[in-house]
Amino acid sequence: MTILTVTAKGQVTLKREVLRHLGVAPGDKLEVELLPDRRAVIRERPPQGSMESFVGVLHDNAGTVLGLDEIKSAIEAGWAGERS
Repeated sequence: MTILTVTAKGQVTLKREVLRHLGVAPGDKLEVELLPDRRAVIRERPPQGSMESFVGVLHDNAGTVLGLDEIKSAIEAGWAGERS
């Protein structure tokens, strides 16, 4: 069991072992589900994306040719909602 301390500002820092167990890294989002009896469930929030944010992610008016790694990165970013 891991013990966490609440600061005077009401913040909690999750220890490295907890983050590793959840499979999260800096910049990732977490969901907290509040349950009865003062309990909560914390889990990694899946990337939020939509077809609308994905369509056109590779469009380039300059005619630049992208490599497979660049295409893969652009697709992942588009599905994660990181590009508009």
